Amino acid sequence: MRSLIFVFLLFLVFHVIFAKGSNSDEIRFDQNYKVVWGGNHVLPLNQGKEIQLSLDNSSGSGFGSKMTYGSGFFHMRIKVPGRDSAGVVTAYYLTSQGNKHDELDFEFLGNREGKPYILQTNVFVDGNGNREQRIHLWFDPTLNFHDYKILWNKQQIVFYVDNVPIRVFKNKTNIGVDYPSKPMQIQVSLWHADWATDGGQTKTNWSYQPFKANFQGFDVSGCQTQSSSDQRCVSDNYWWNSQKFWQLDPTKQRQYEIIKQKYTTYDYCTDRKRYPTPPLECPQ
Repeated sequence: MRSLIFVFLLFLVFHVIFAKGSNSDEIRFDQNYKVVWGGNHVLPLNQGKEIQLSLDNSSGSGFGSKMTYGSGFFHMRIKVPGRDSAGVVTAYYLTSQGNKHDELDFEFLGNREGKPYILQTNVFVDGNGNREQRIHLWFDPTLNFHDYKILWNKQQIVFYVDNVPIRVFKNKTNIGVDYPSKPMQIQVSLWHADWATDGGQTKTNWSYQPFKANFQGFDVSGCQTQSSSDQRCVSDNYWWNSQKFWQLDPTKQRQYEIIKQKYTTYDYCTDRKRYPTPPLECPQ
């Protein structure tokens, strides 16, 4: 009898685990997101569990979350445009509203066919950005979906690619560094930018239009709020605020060091032309 009960409990545990993963994949786009612009360039696929954005010389397109969030561990599975994508930007980011906005950016900067994409990240606080970091990815992001995540809690912001940390922005308000605190909406867009490839020297070849990017994973792990002073969003009632996520563990730290050493192509913290004295948040 005890063995039967054990087997039954084991079945329930596995059922809950697999159901949780399945439900995450079953979330439809329109449950948490809405089209923001370029509606005739937005194509739902797989019964709304995948979205394709397109860009041509008439318009790009974009979508955003229905809610705003005060903390969370956000993710999106993305496959960026292939072939010749110079001047094409695929963006996945969090942003608040208004002039002095907070923003956390993933920007995929397209390139000539055969040349690598550049992944640029940026952090804005109160409308001030200029914190660009760029890496070359260790895979071709045009061939398959990959997972891109942003952890945002009171202690740190971490950008992940396939669970590998590629950027960390620590909360250093104790030494006078501003830190994102405004409720932010999730935004995704596909758009044209003259500056995106080789500083604008390489222009878009429109004979390759329409450019297409695909997105999956529309579940959201975030604290819904409209107030910067909502203490719920910094409480450890949310798993991403727990002490485990206050800093990288040793394995993640080693991965992060490898990214900085092998894959980083630009870091504003080491740009002495722009910043003869490194910004306060940078390693001294």
